[in-house]
Amino acid sequence: MKLPTLRQGLLAAALLLNSAAWAQSGTVQARDAWARPTVAGQPVGGAYIRLQNTGGAADRLLGASTAAAERVELHSMQMSGDVMRMRQVDAIDLPAGATVDLAPGGLHLMLMGLKAPLRAGERLPLVLRFEKSGEVKTELVVGNRSTGAAASMPEHTHGHDHKH
Repeated sequence: MKLPTLRQGLLAAALLLNSAAWAQSGTVQARDAWARPTVAGQPVGGAYIRLQNTGGAADRLLGASTAAAERVELHSMQMSGDVMRMRQVDAIDLPAGATVDLAPGGLHLMLMGLKAPLRAGERLPLVLRFEKSGEVKTELVVGNRSTGAAASMPEHTHGHDHKH
């Protein structure tokens, strides 16, 4: 019997870790789900996630749910003149082969009727409902941008000693 080489073992481990980082149903994958912490008495919270459609057909996010809130709404933010406006949307399109980031300042999830404050470090179950792919189950990590989708984004500087 031939034993696997170190390189083969590392490749297998990397593939396993990468597949575990994505929640998937059908051709839609969900990654880097996070929500901002809230304070006592705050009835709503924002949540963000990266969605990838690996299939050959377009799909649509129709809704979501979590035990942490009475309901989850899909929202968009857009500039209208000099004013940023947030509006509820019926669905979020996910074109075939595309990645759509639900992120601050754009498309996002609103957790309405929070049952308790969202505390940094908590993990909350999240179920996403798609038109064609059905349900995708994942977790929201409560924290700042660095705990979720932005953690994989490189930092940038302006050539000075500060970062943001």
